Amino acid sequence: MRIGELSARTGTPRRLLRYYEEQGLIVAERCANGYRAYDEFCVDRVLQIRGLLDAGLPTRIIKQILPCLDKPRAIHFPDATPEMLATLEHERDRMTERIETLMRNRNAIGEYLEVVRGTVGGGRGAAP
Repeated sequence: MRIGELSARTGTPRRLLRYYEEQGLIVAERCANGYRAYDEFCVDRVLQIRGLLDAGLPTRIIKQILPCLDKPRAIHFPDATPEMLATLEHERDRMTERIETLMRNRNAIGEYLEVVRGTVGGGRGAAP
């Protein structure tokens, strides 16, 4: 598929896709006319990259762990440095904190909605 289709299917701007390619996060073949051609696999890969970036991981760490995401049970880094492991632990802990915050916020919004819906229409709850 061409870059426009990959962009549309992943909601990722073309410029970012080119950046991911420059960083070695995704690979595109070049057609005879010079256009990039992406494999179907790139759709999931780009979504994984976006999720990891949204979670706060830098691209240099993402590049190191991407190969492991294909087979999570076979993760093995023969060249893992103490710095890399510490960075991954730190990022995991940051993600956990964000998840906990998001869950608290979601619960607070849910409670607010219950109260508001309970007071709308004379105290009757909204229909499910």
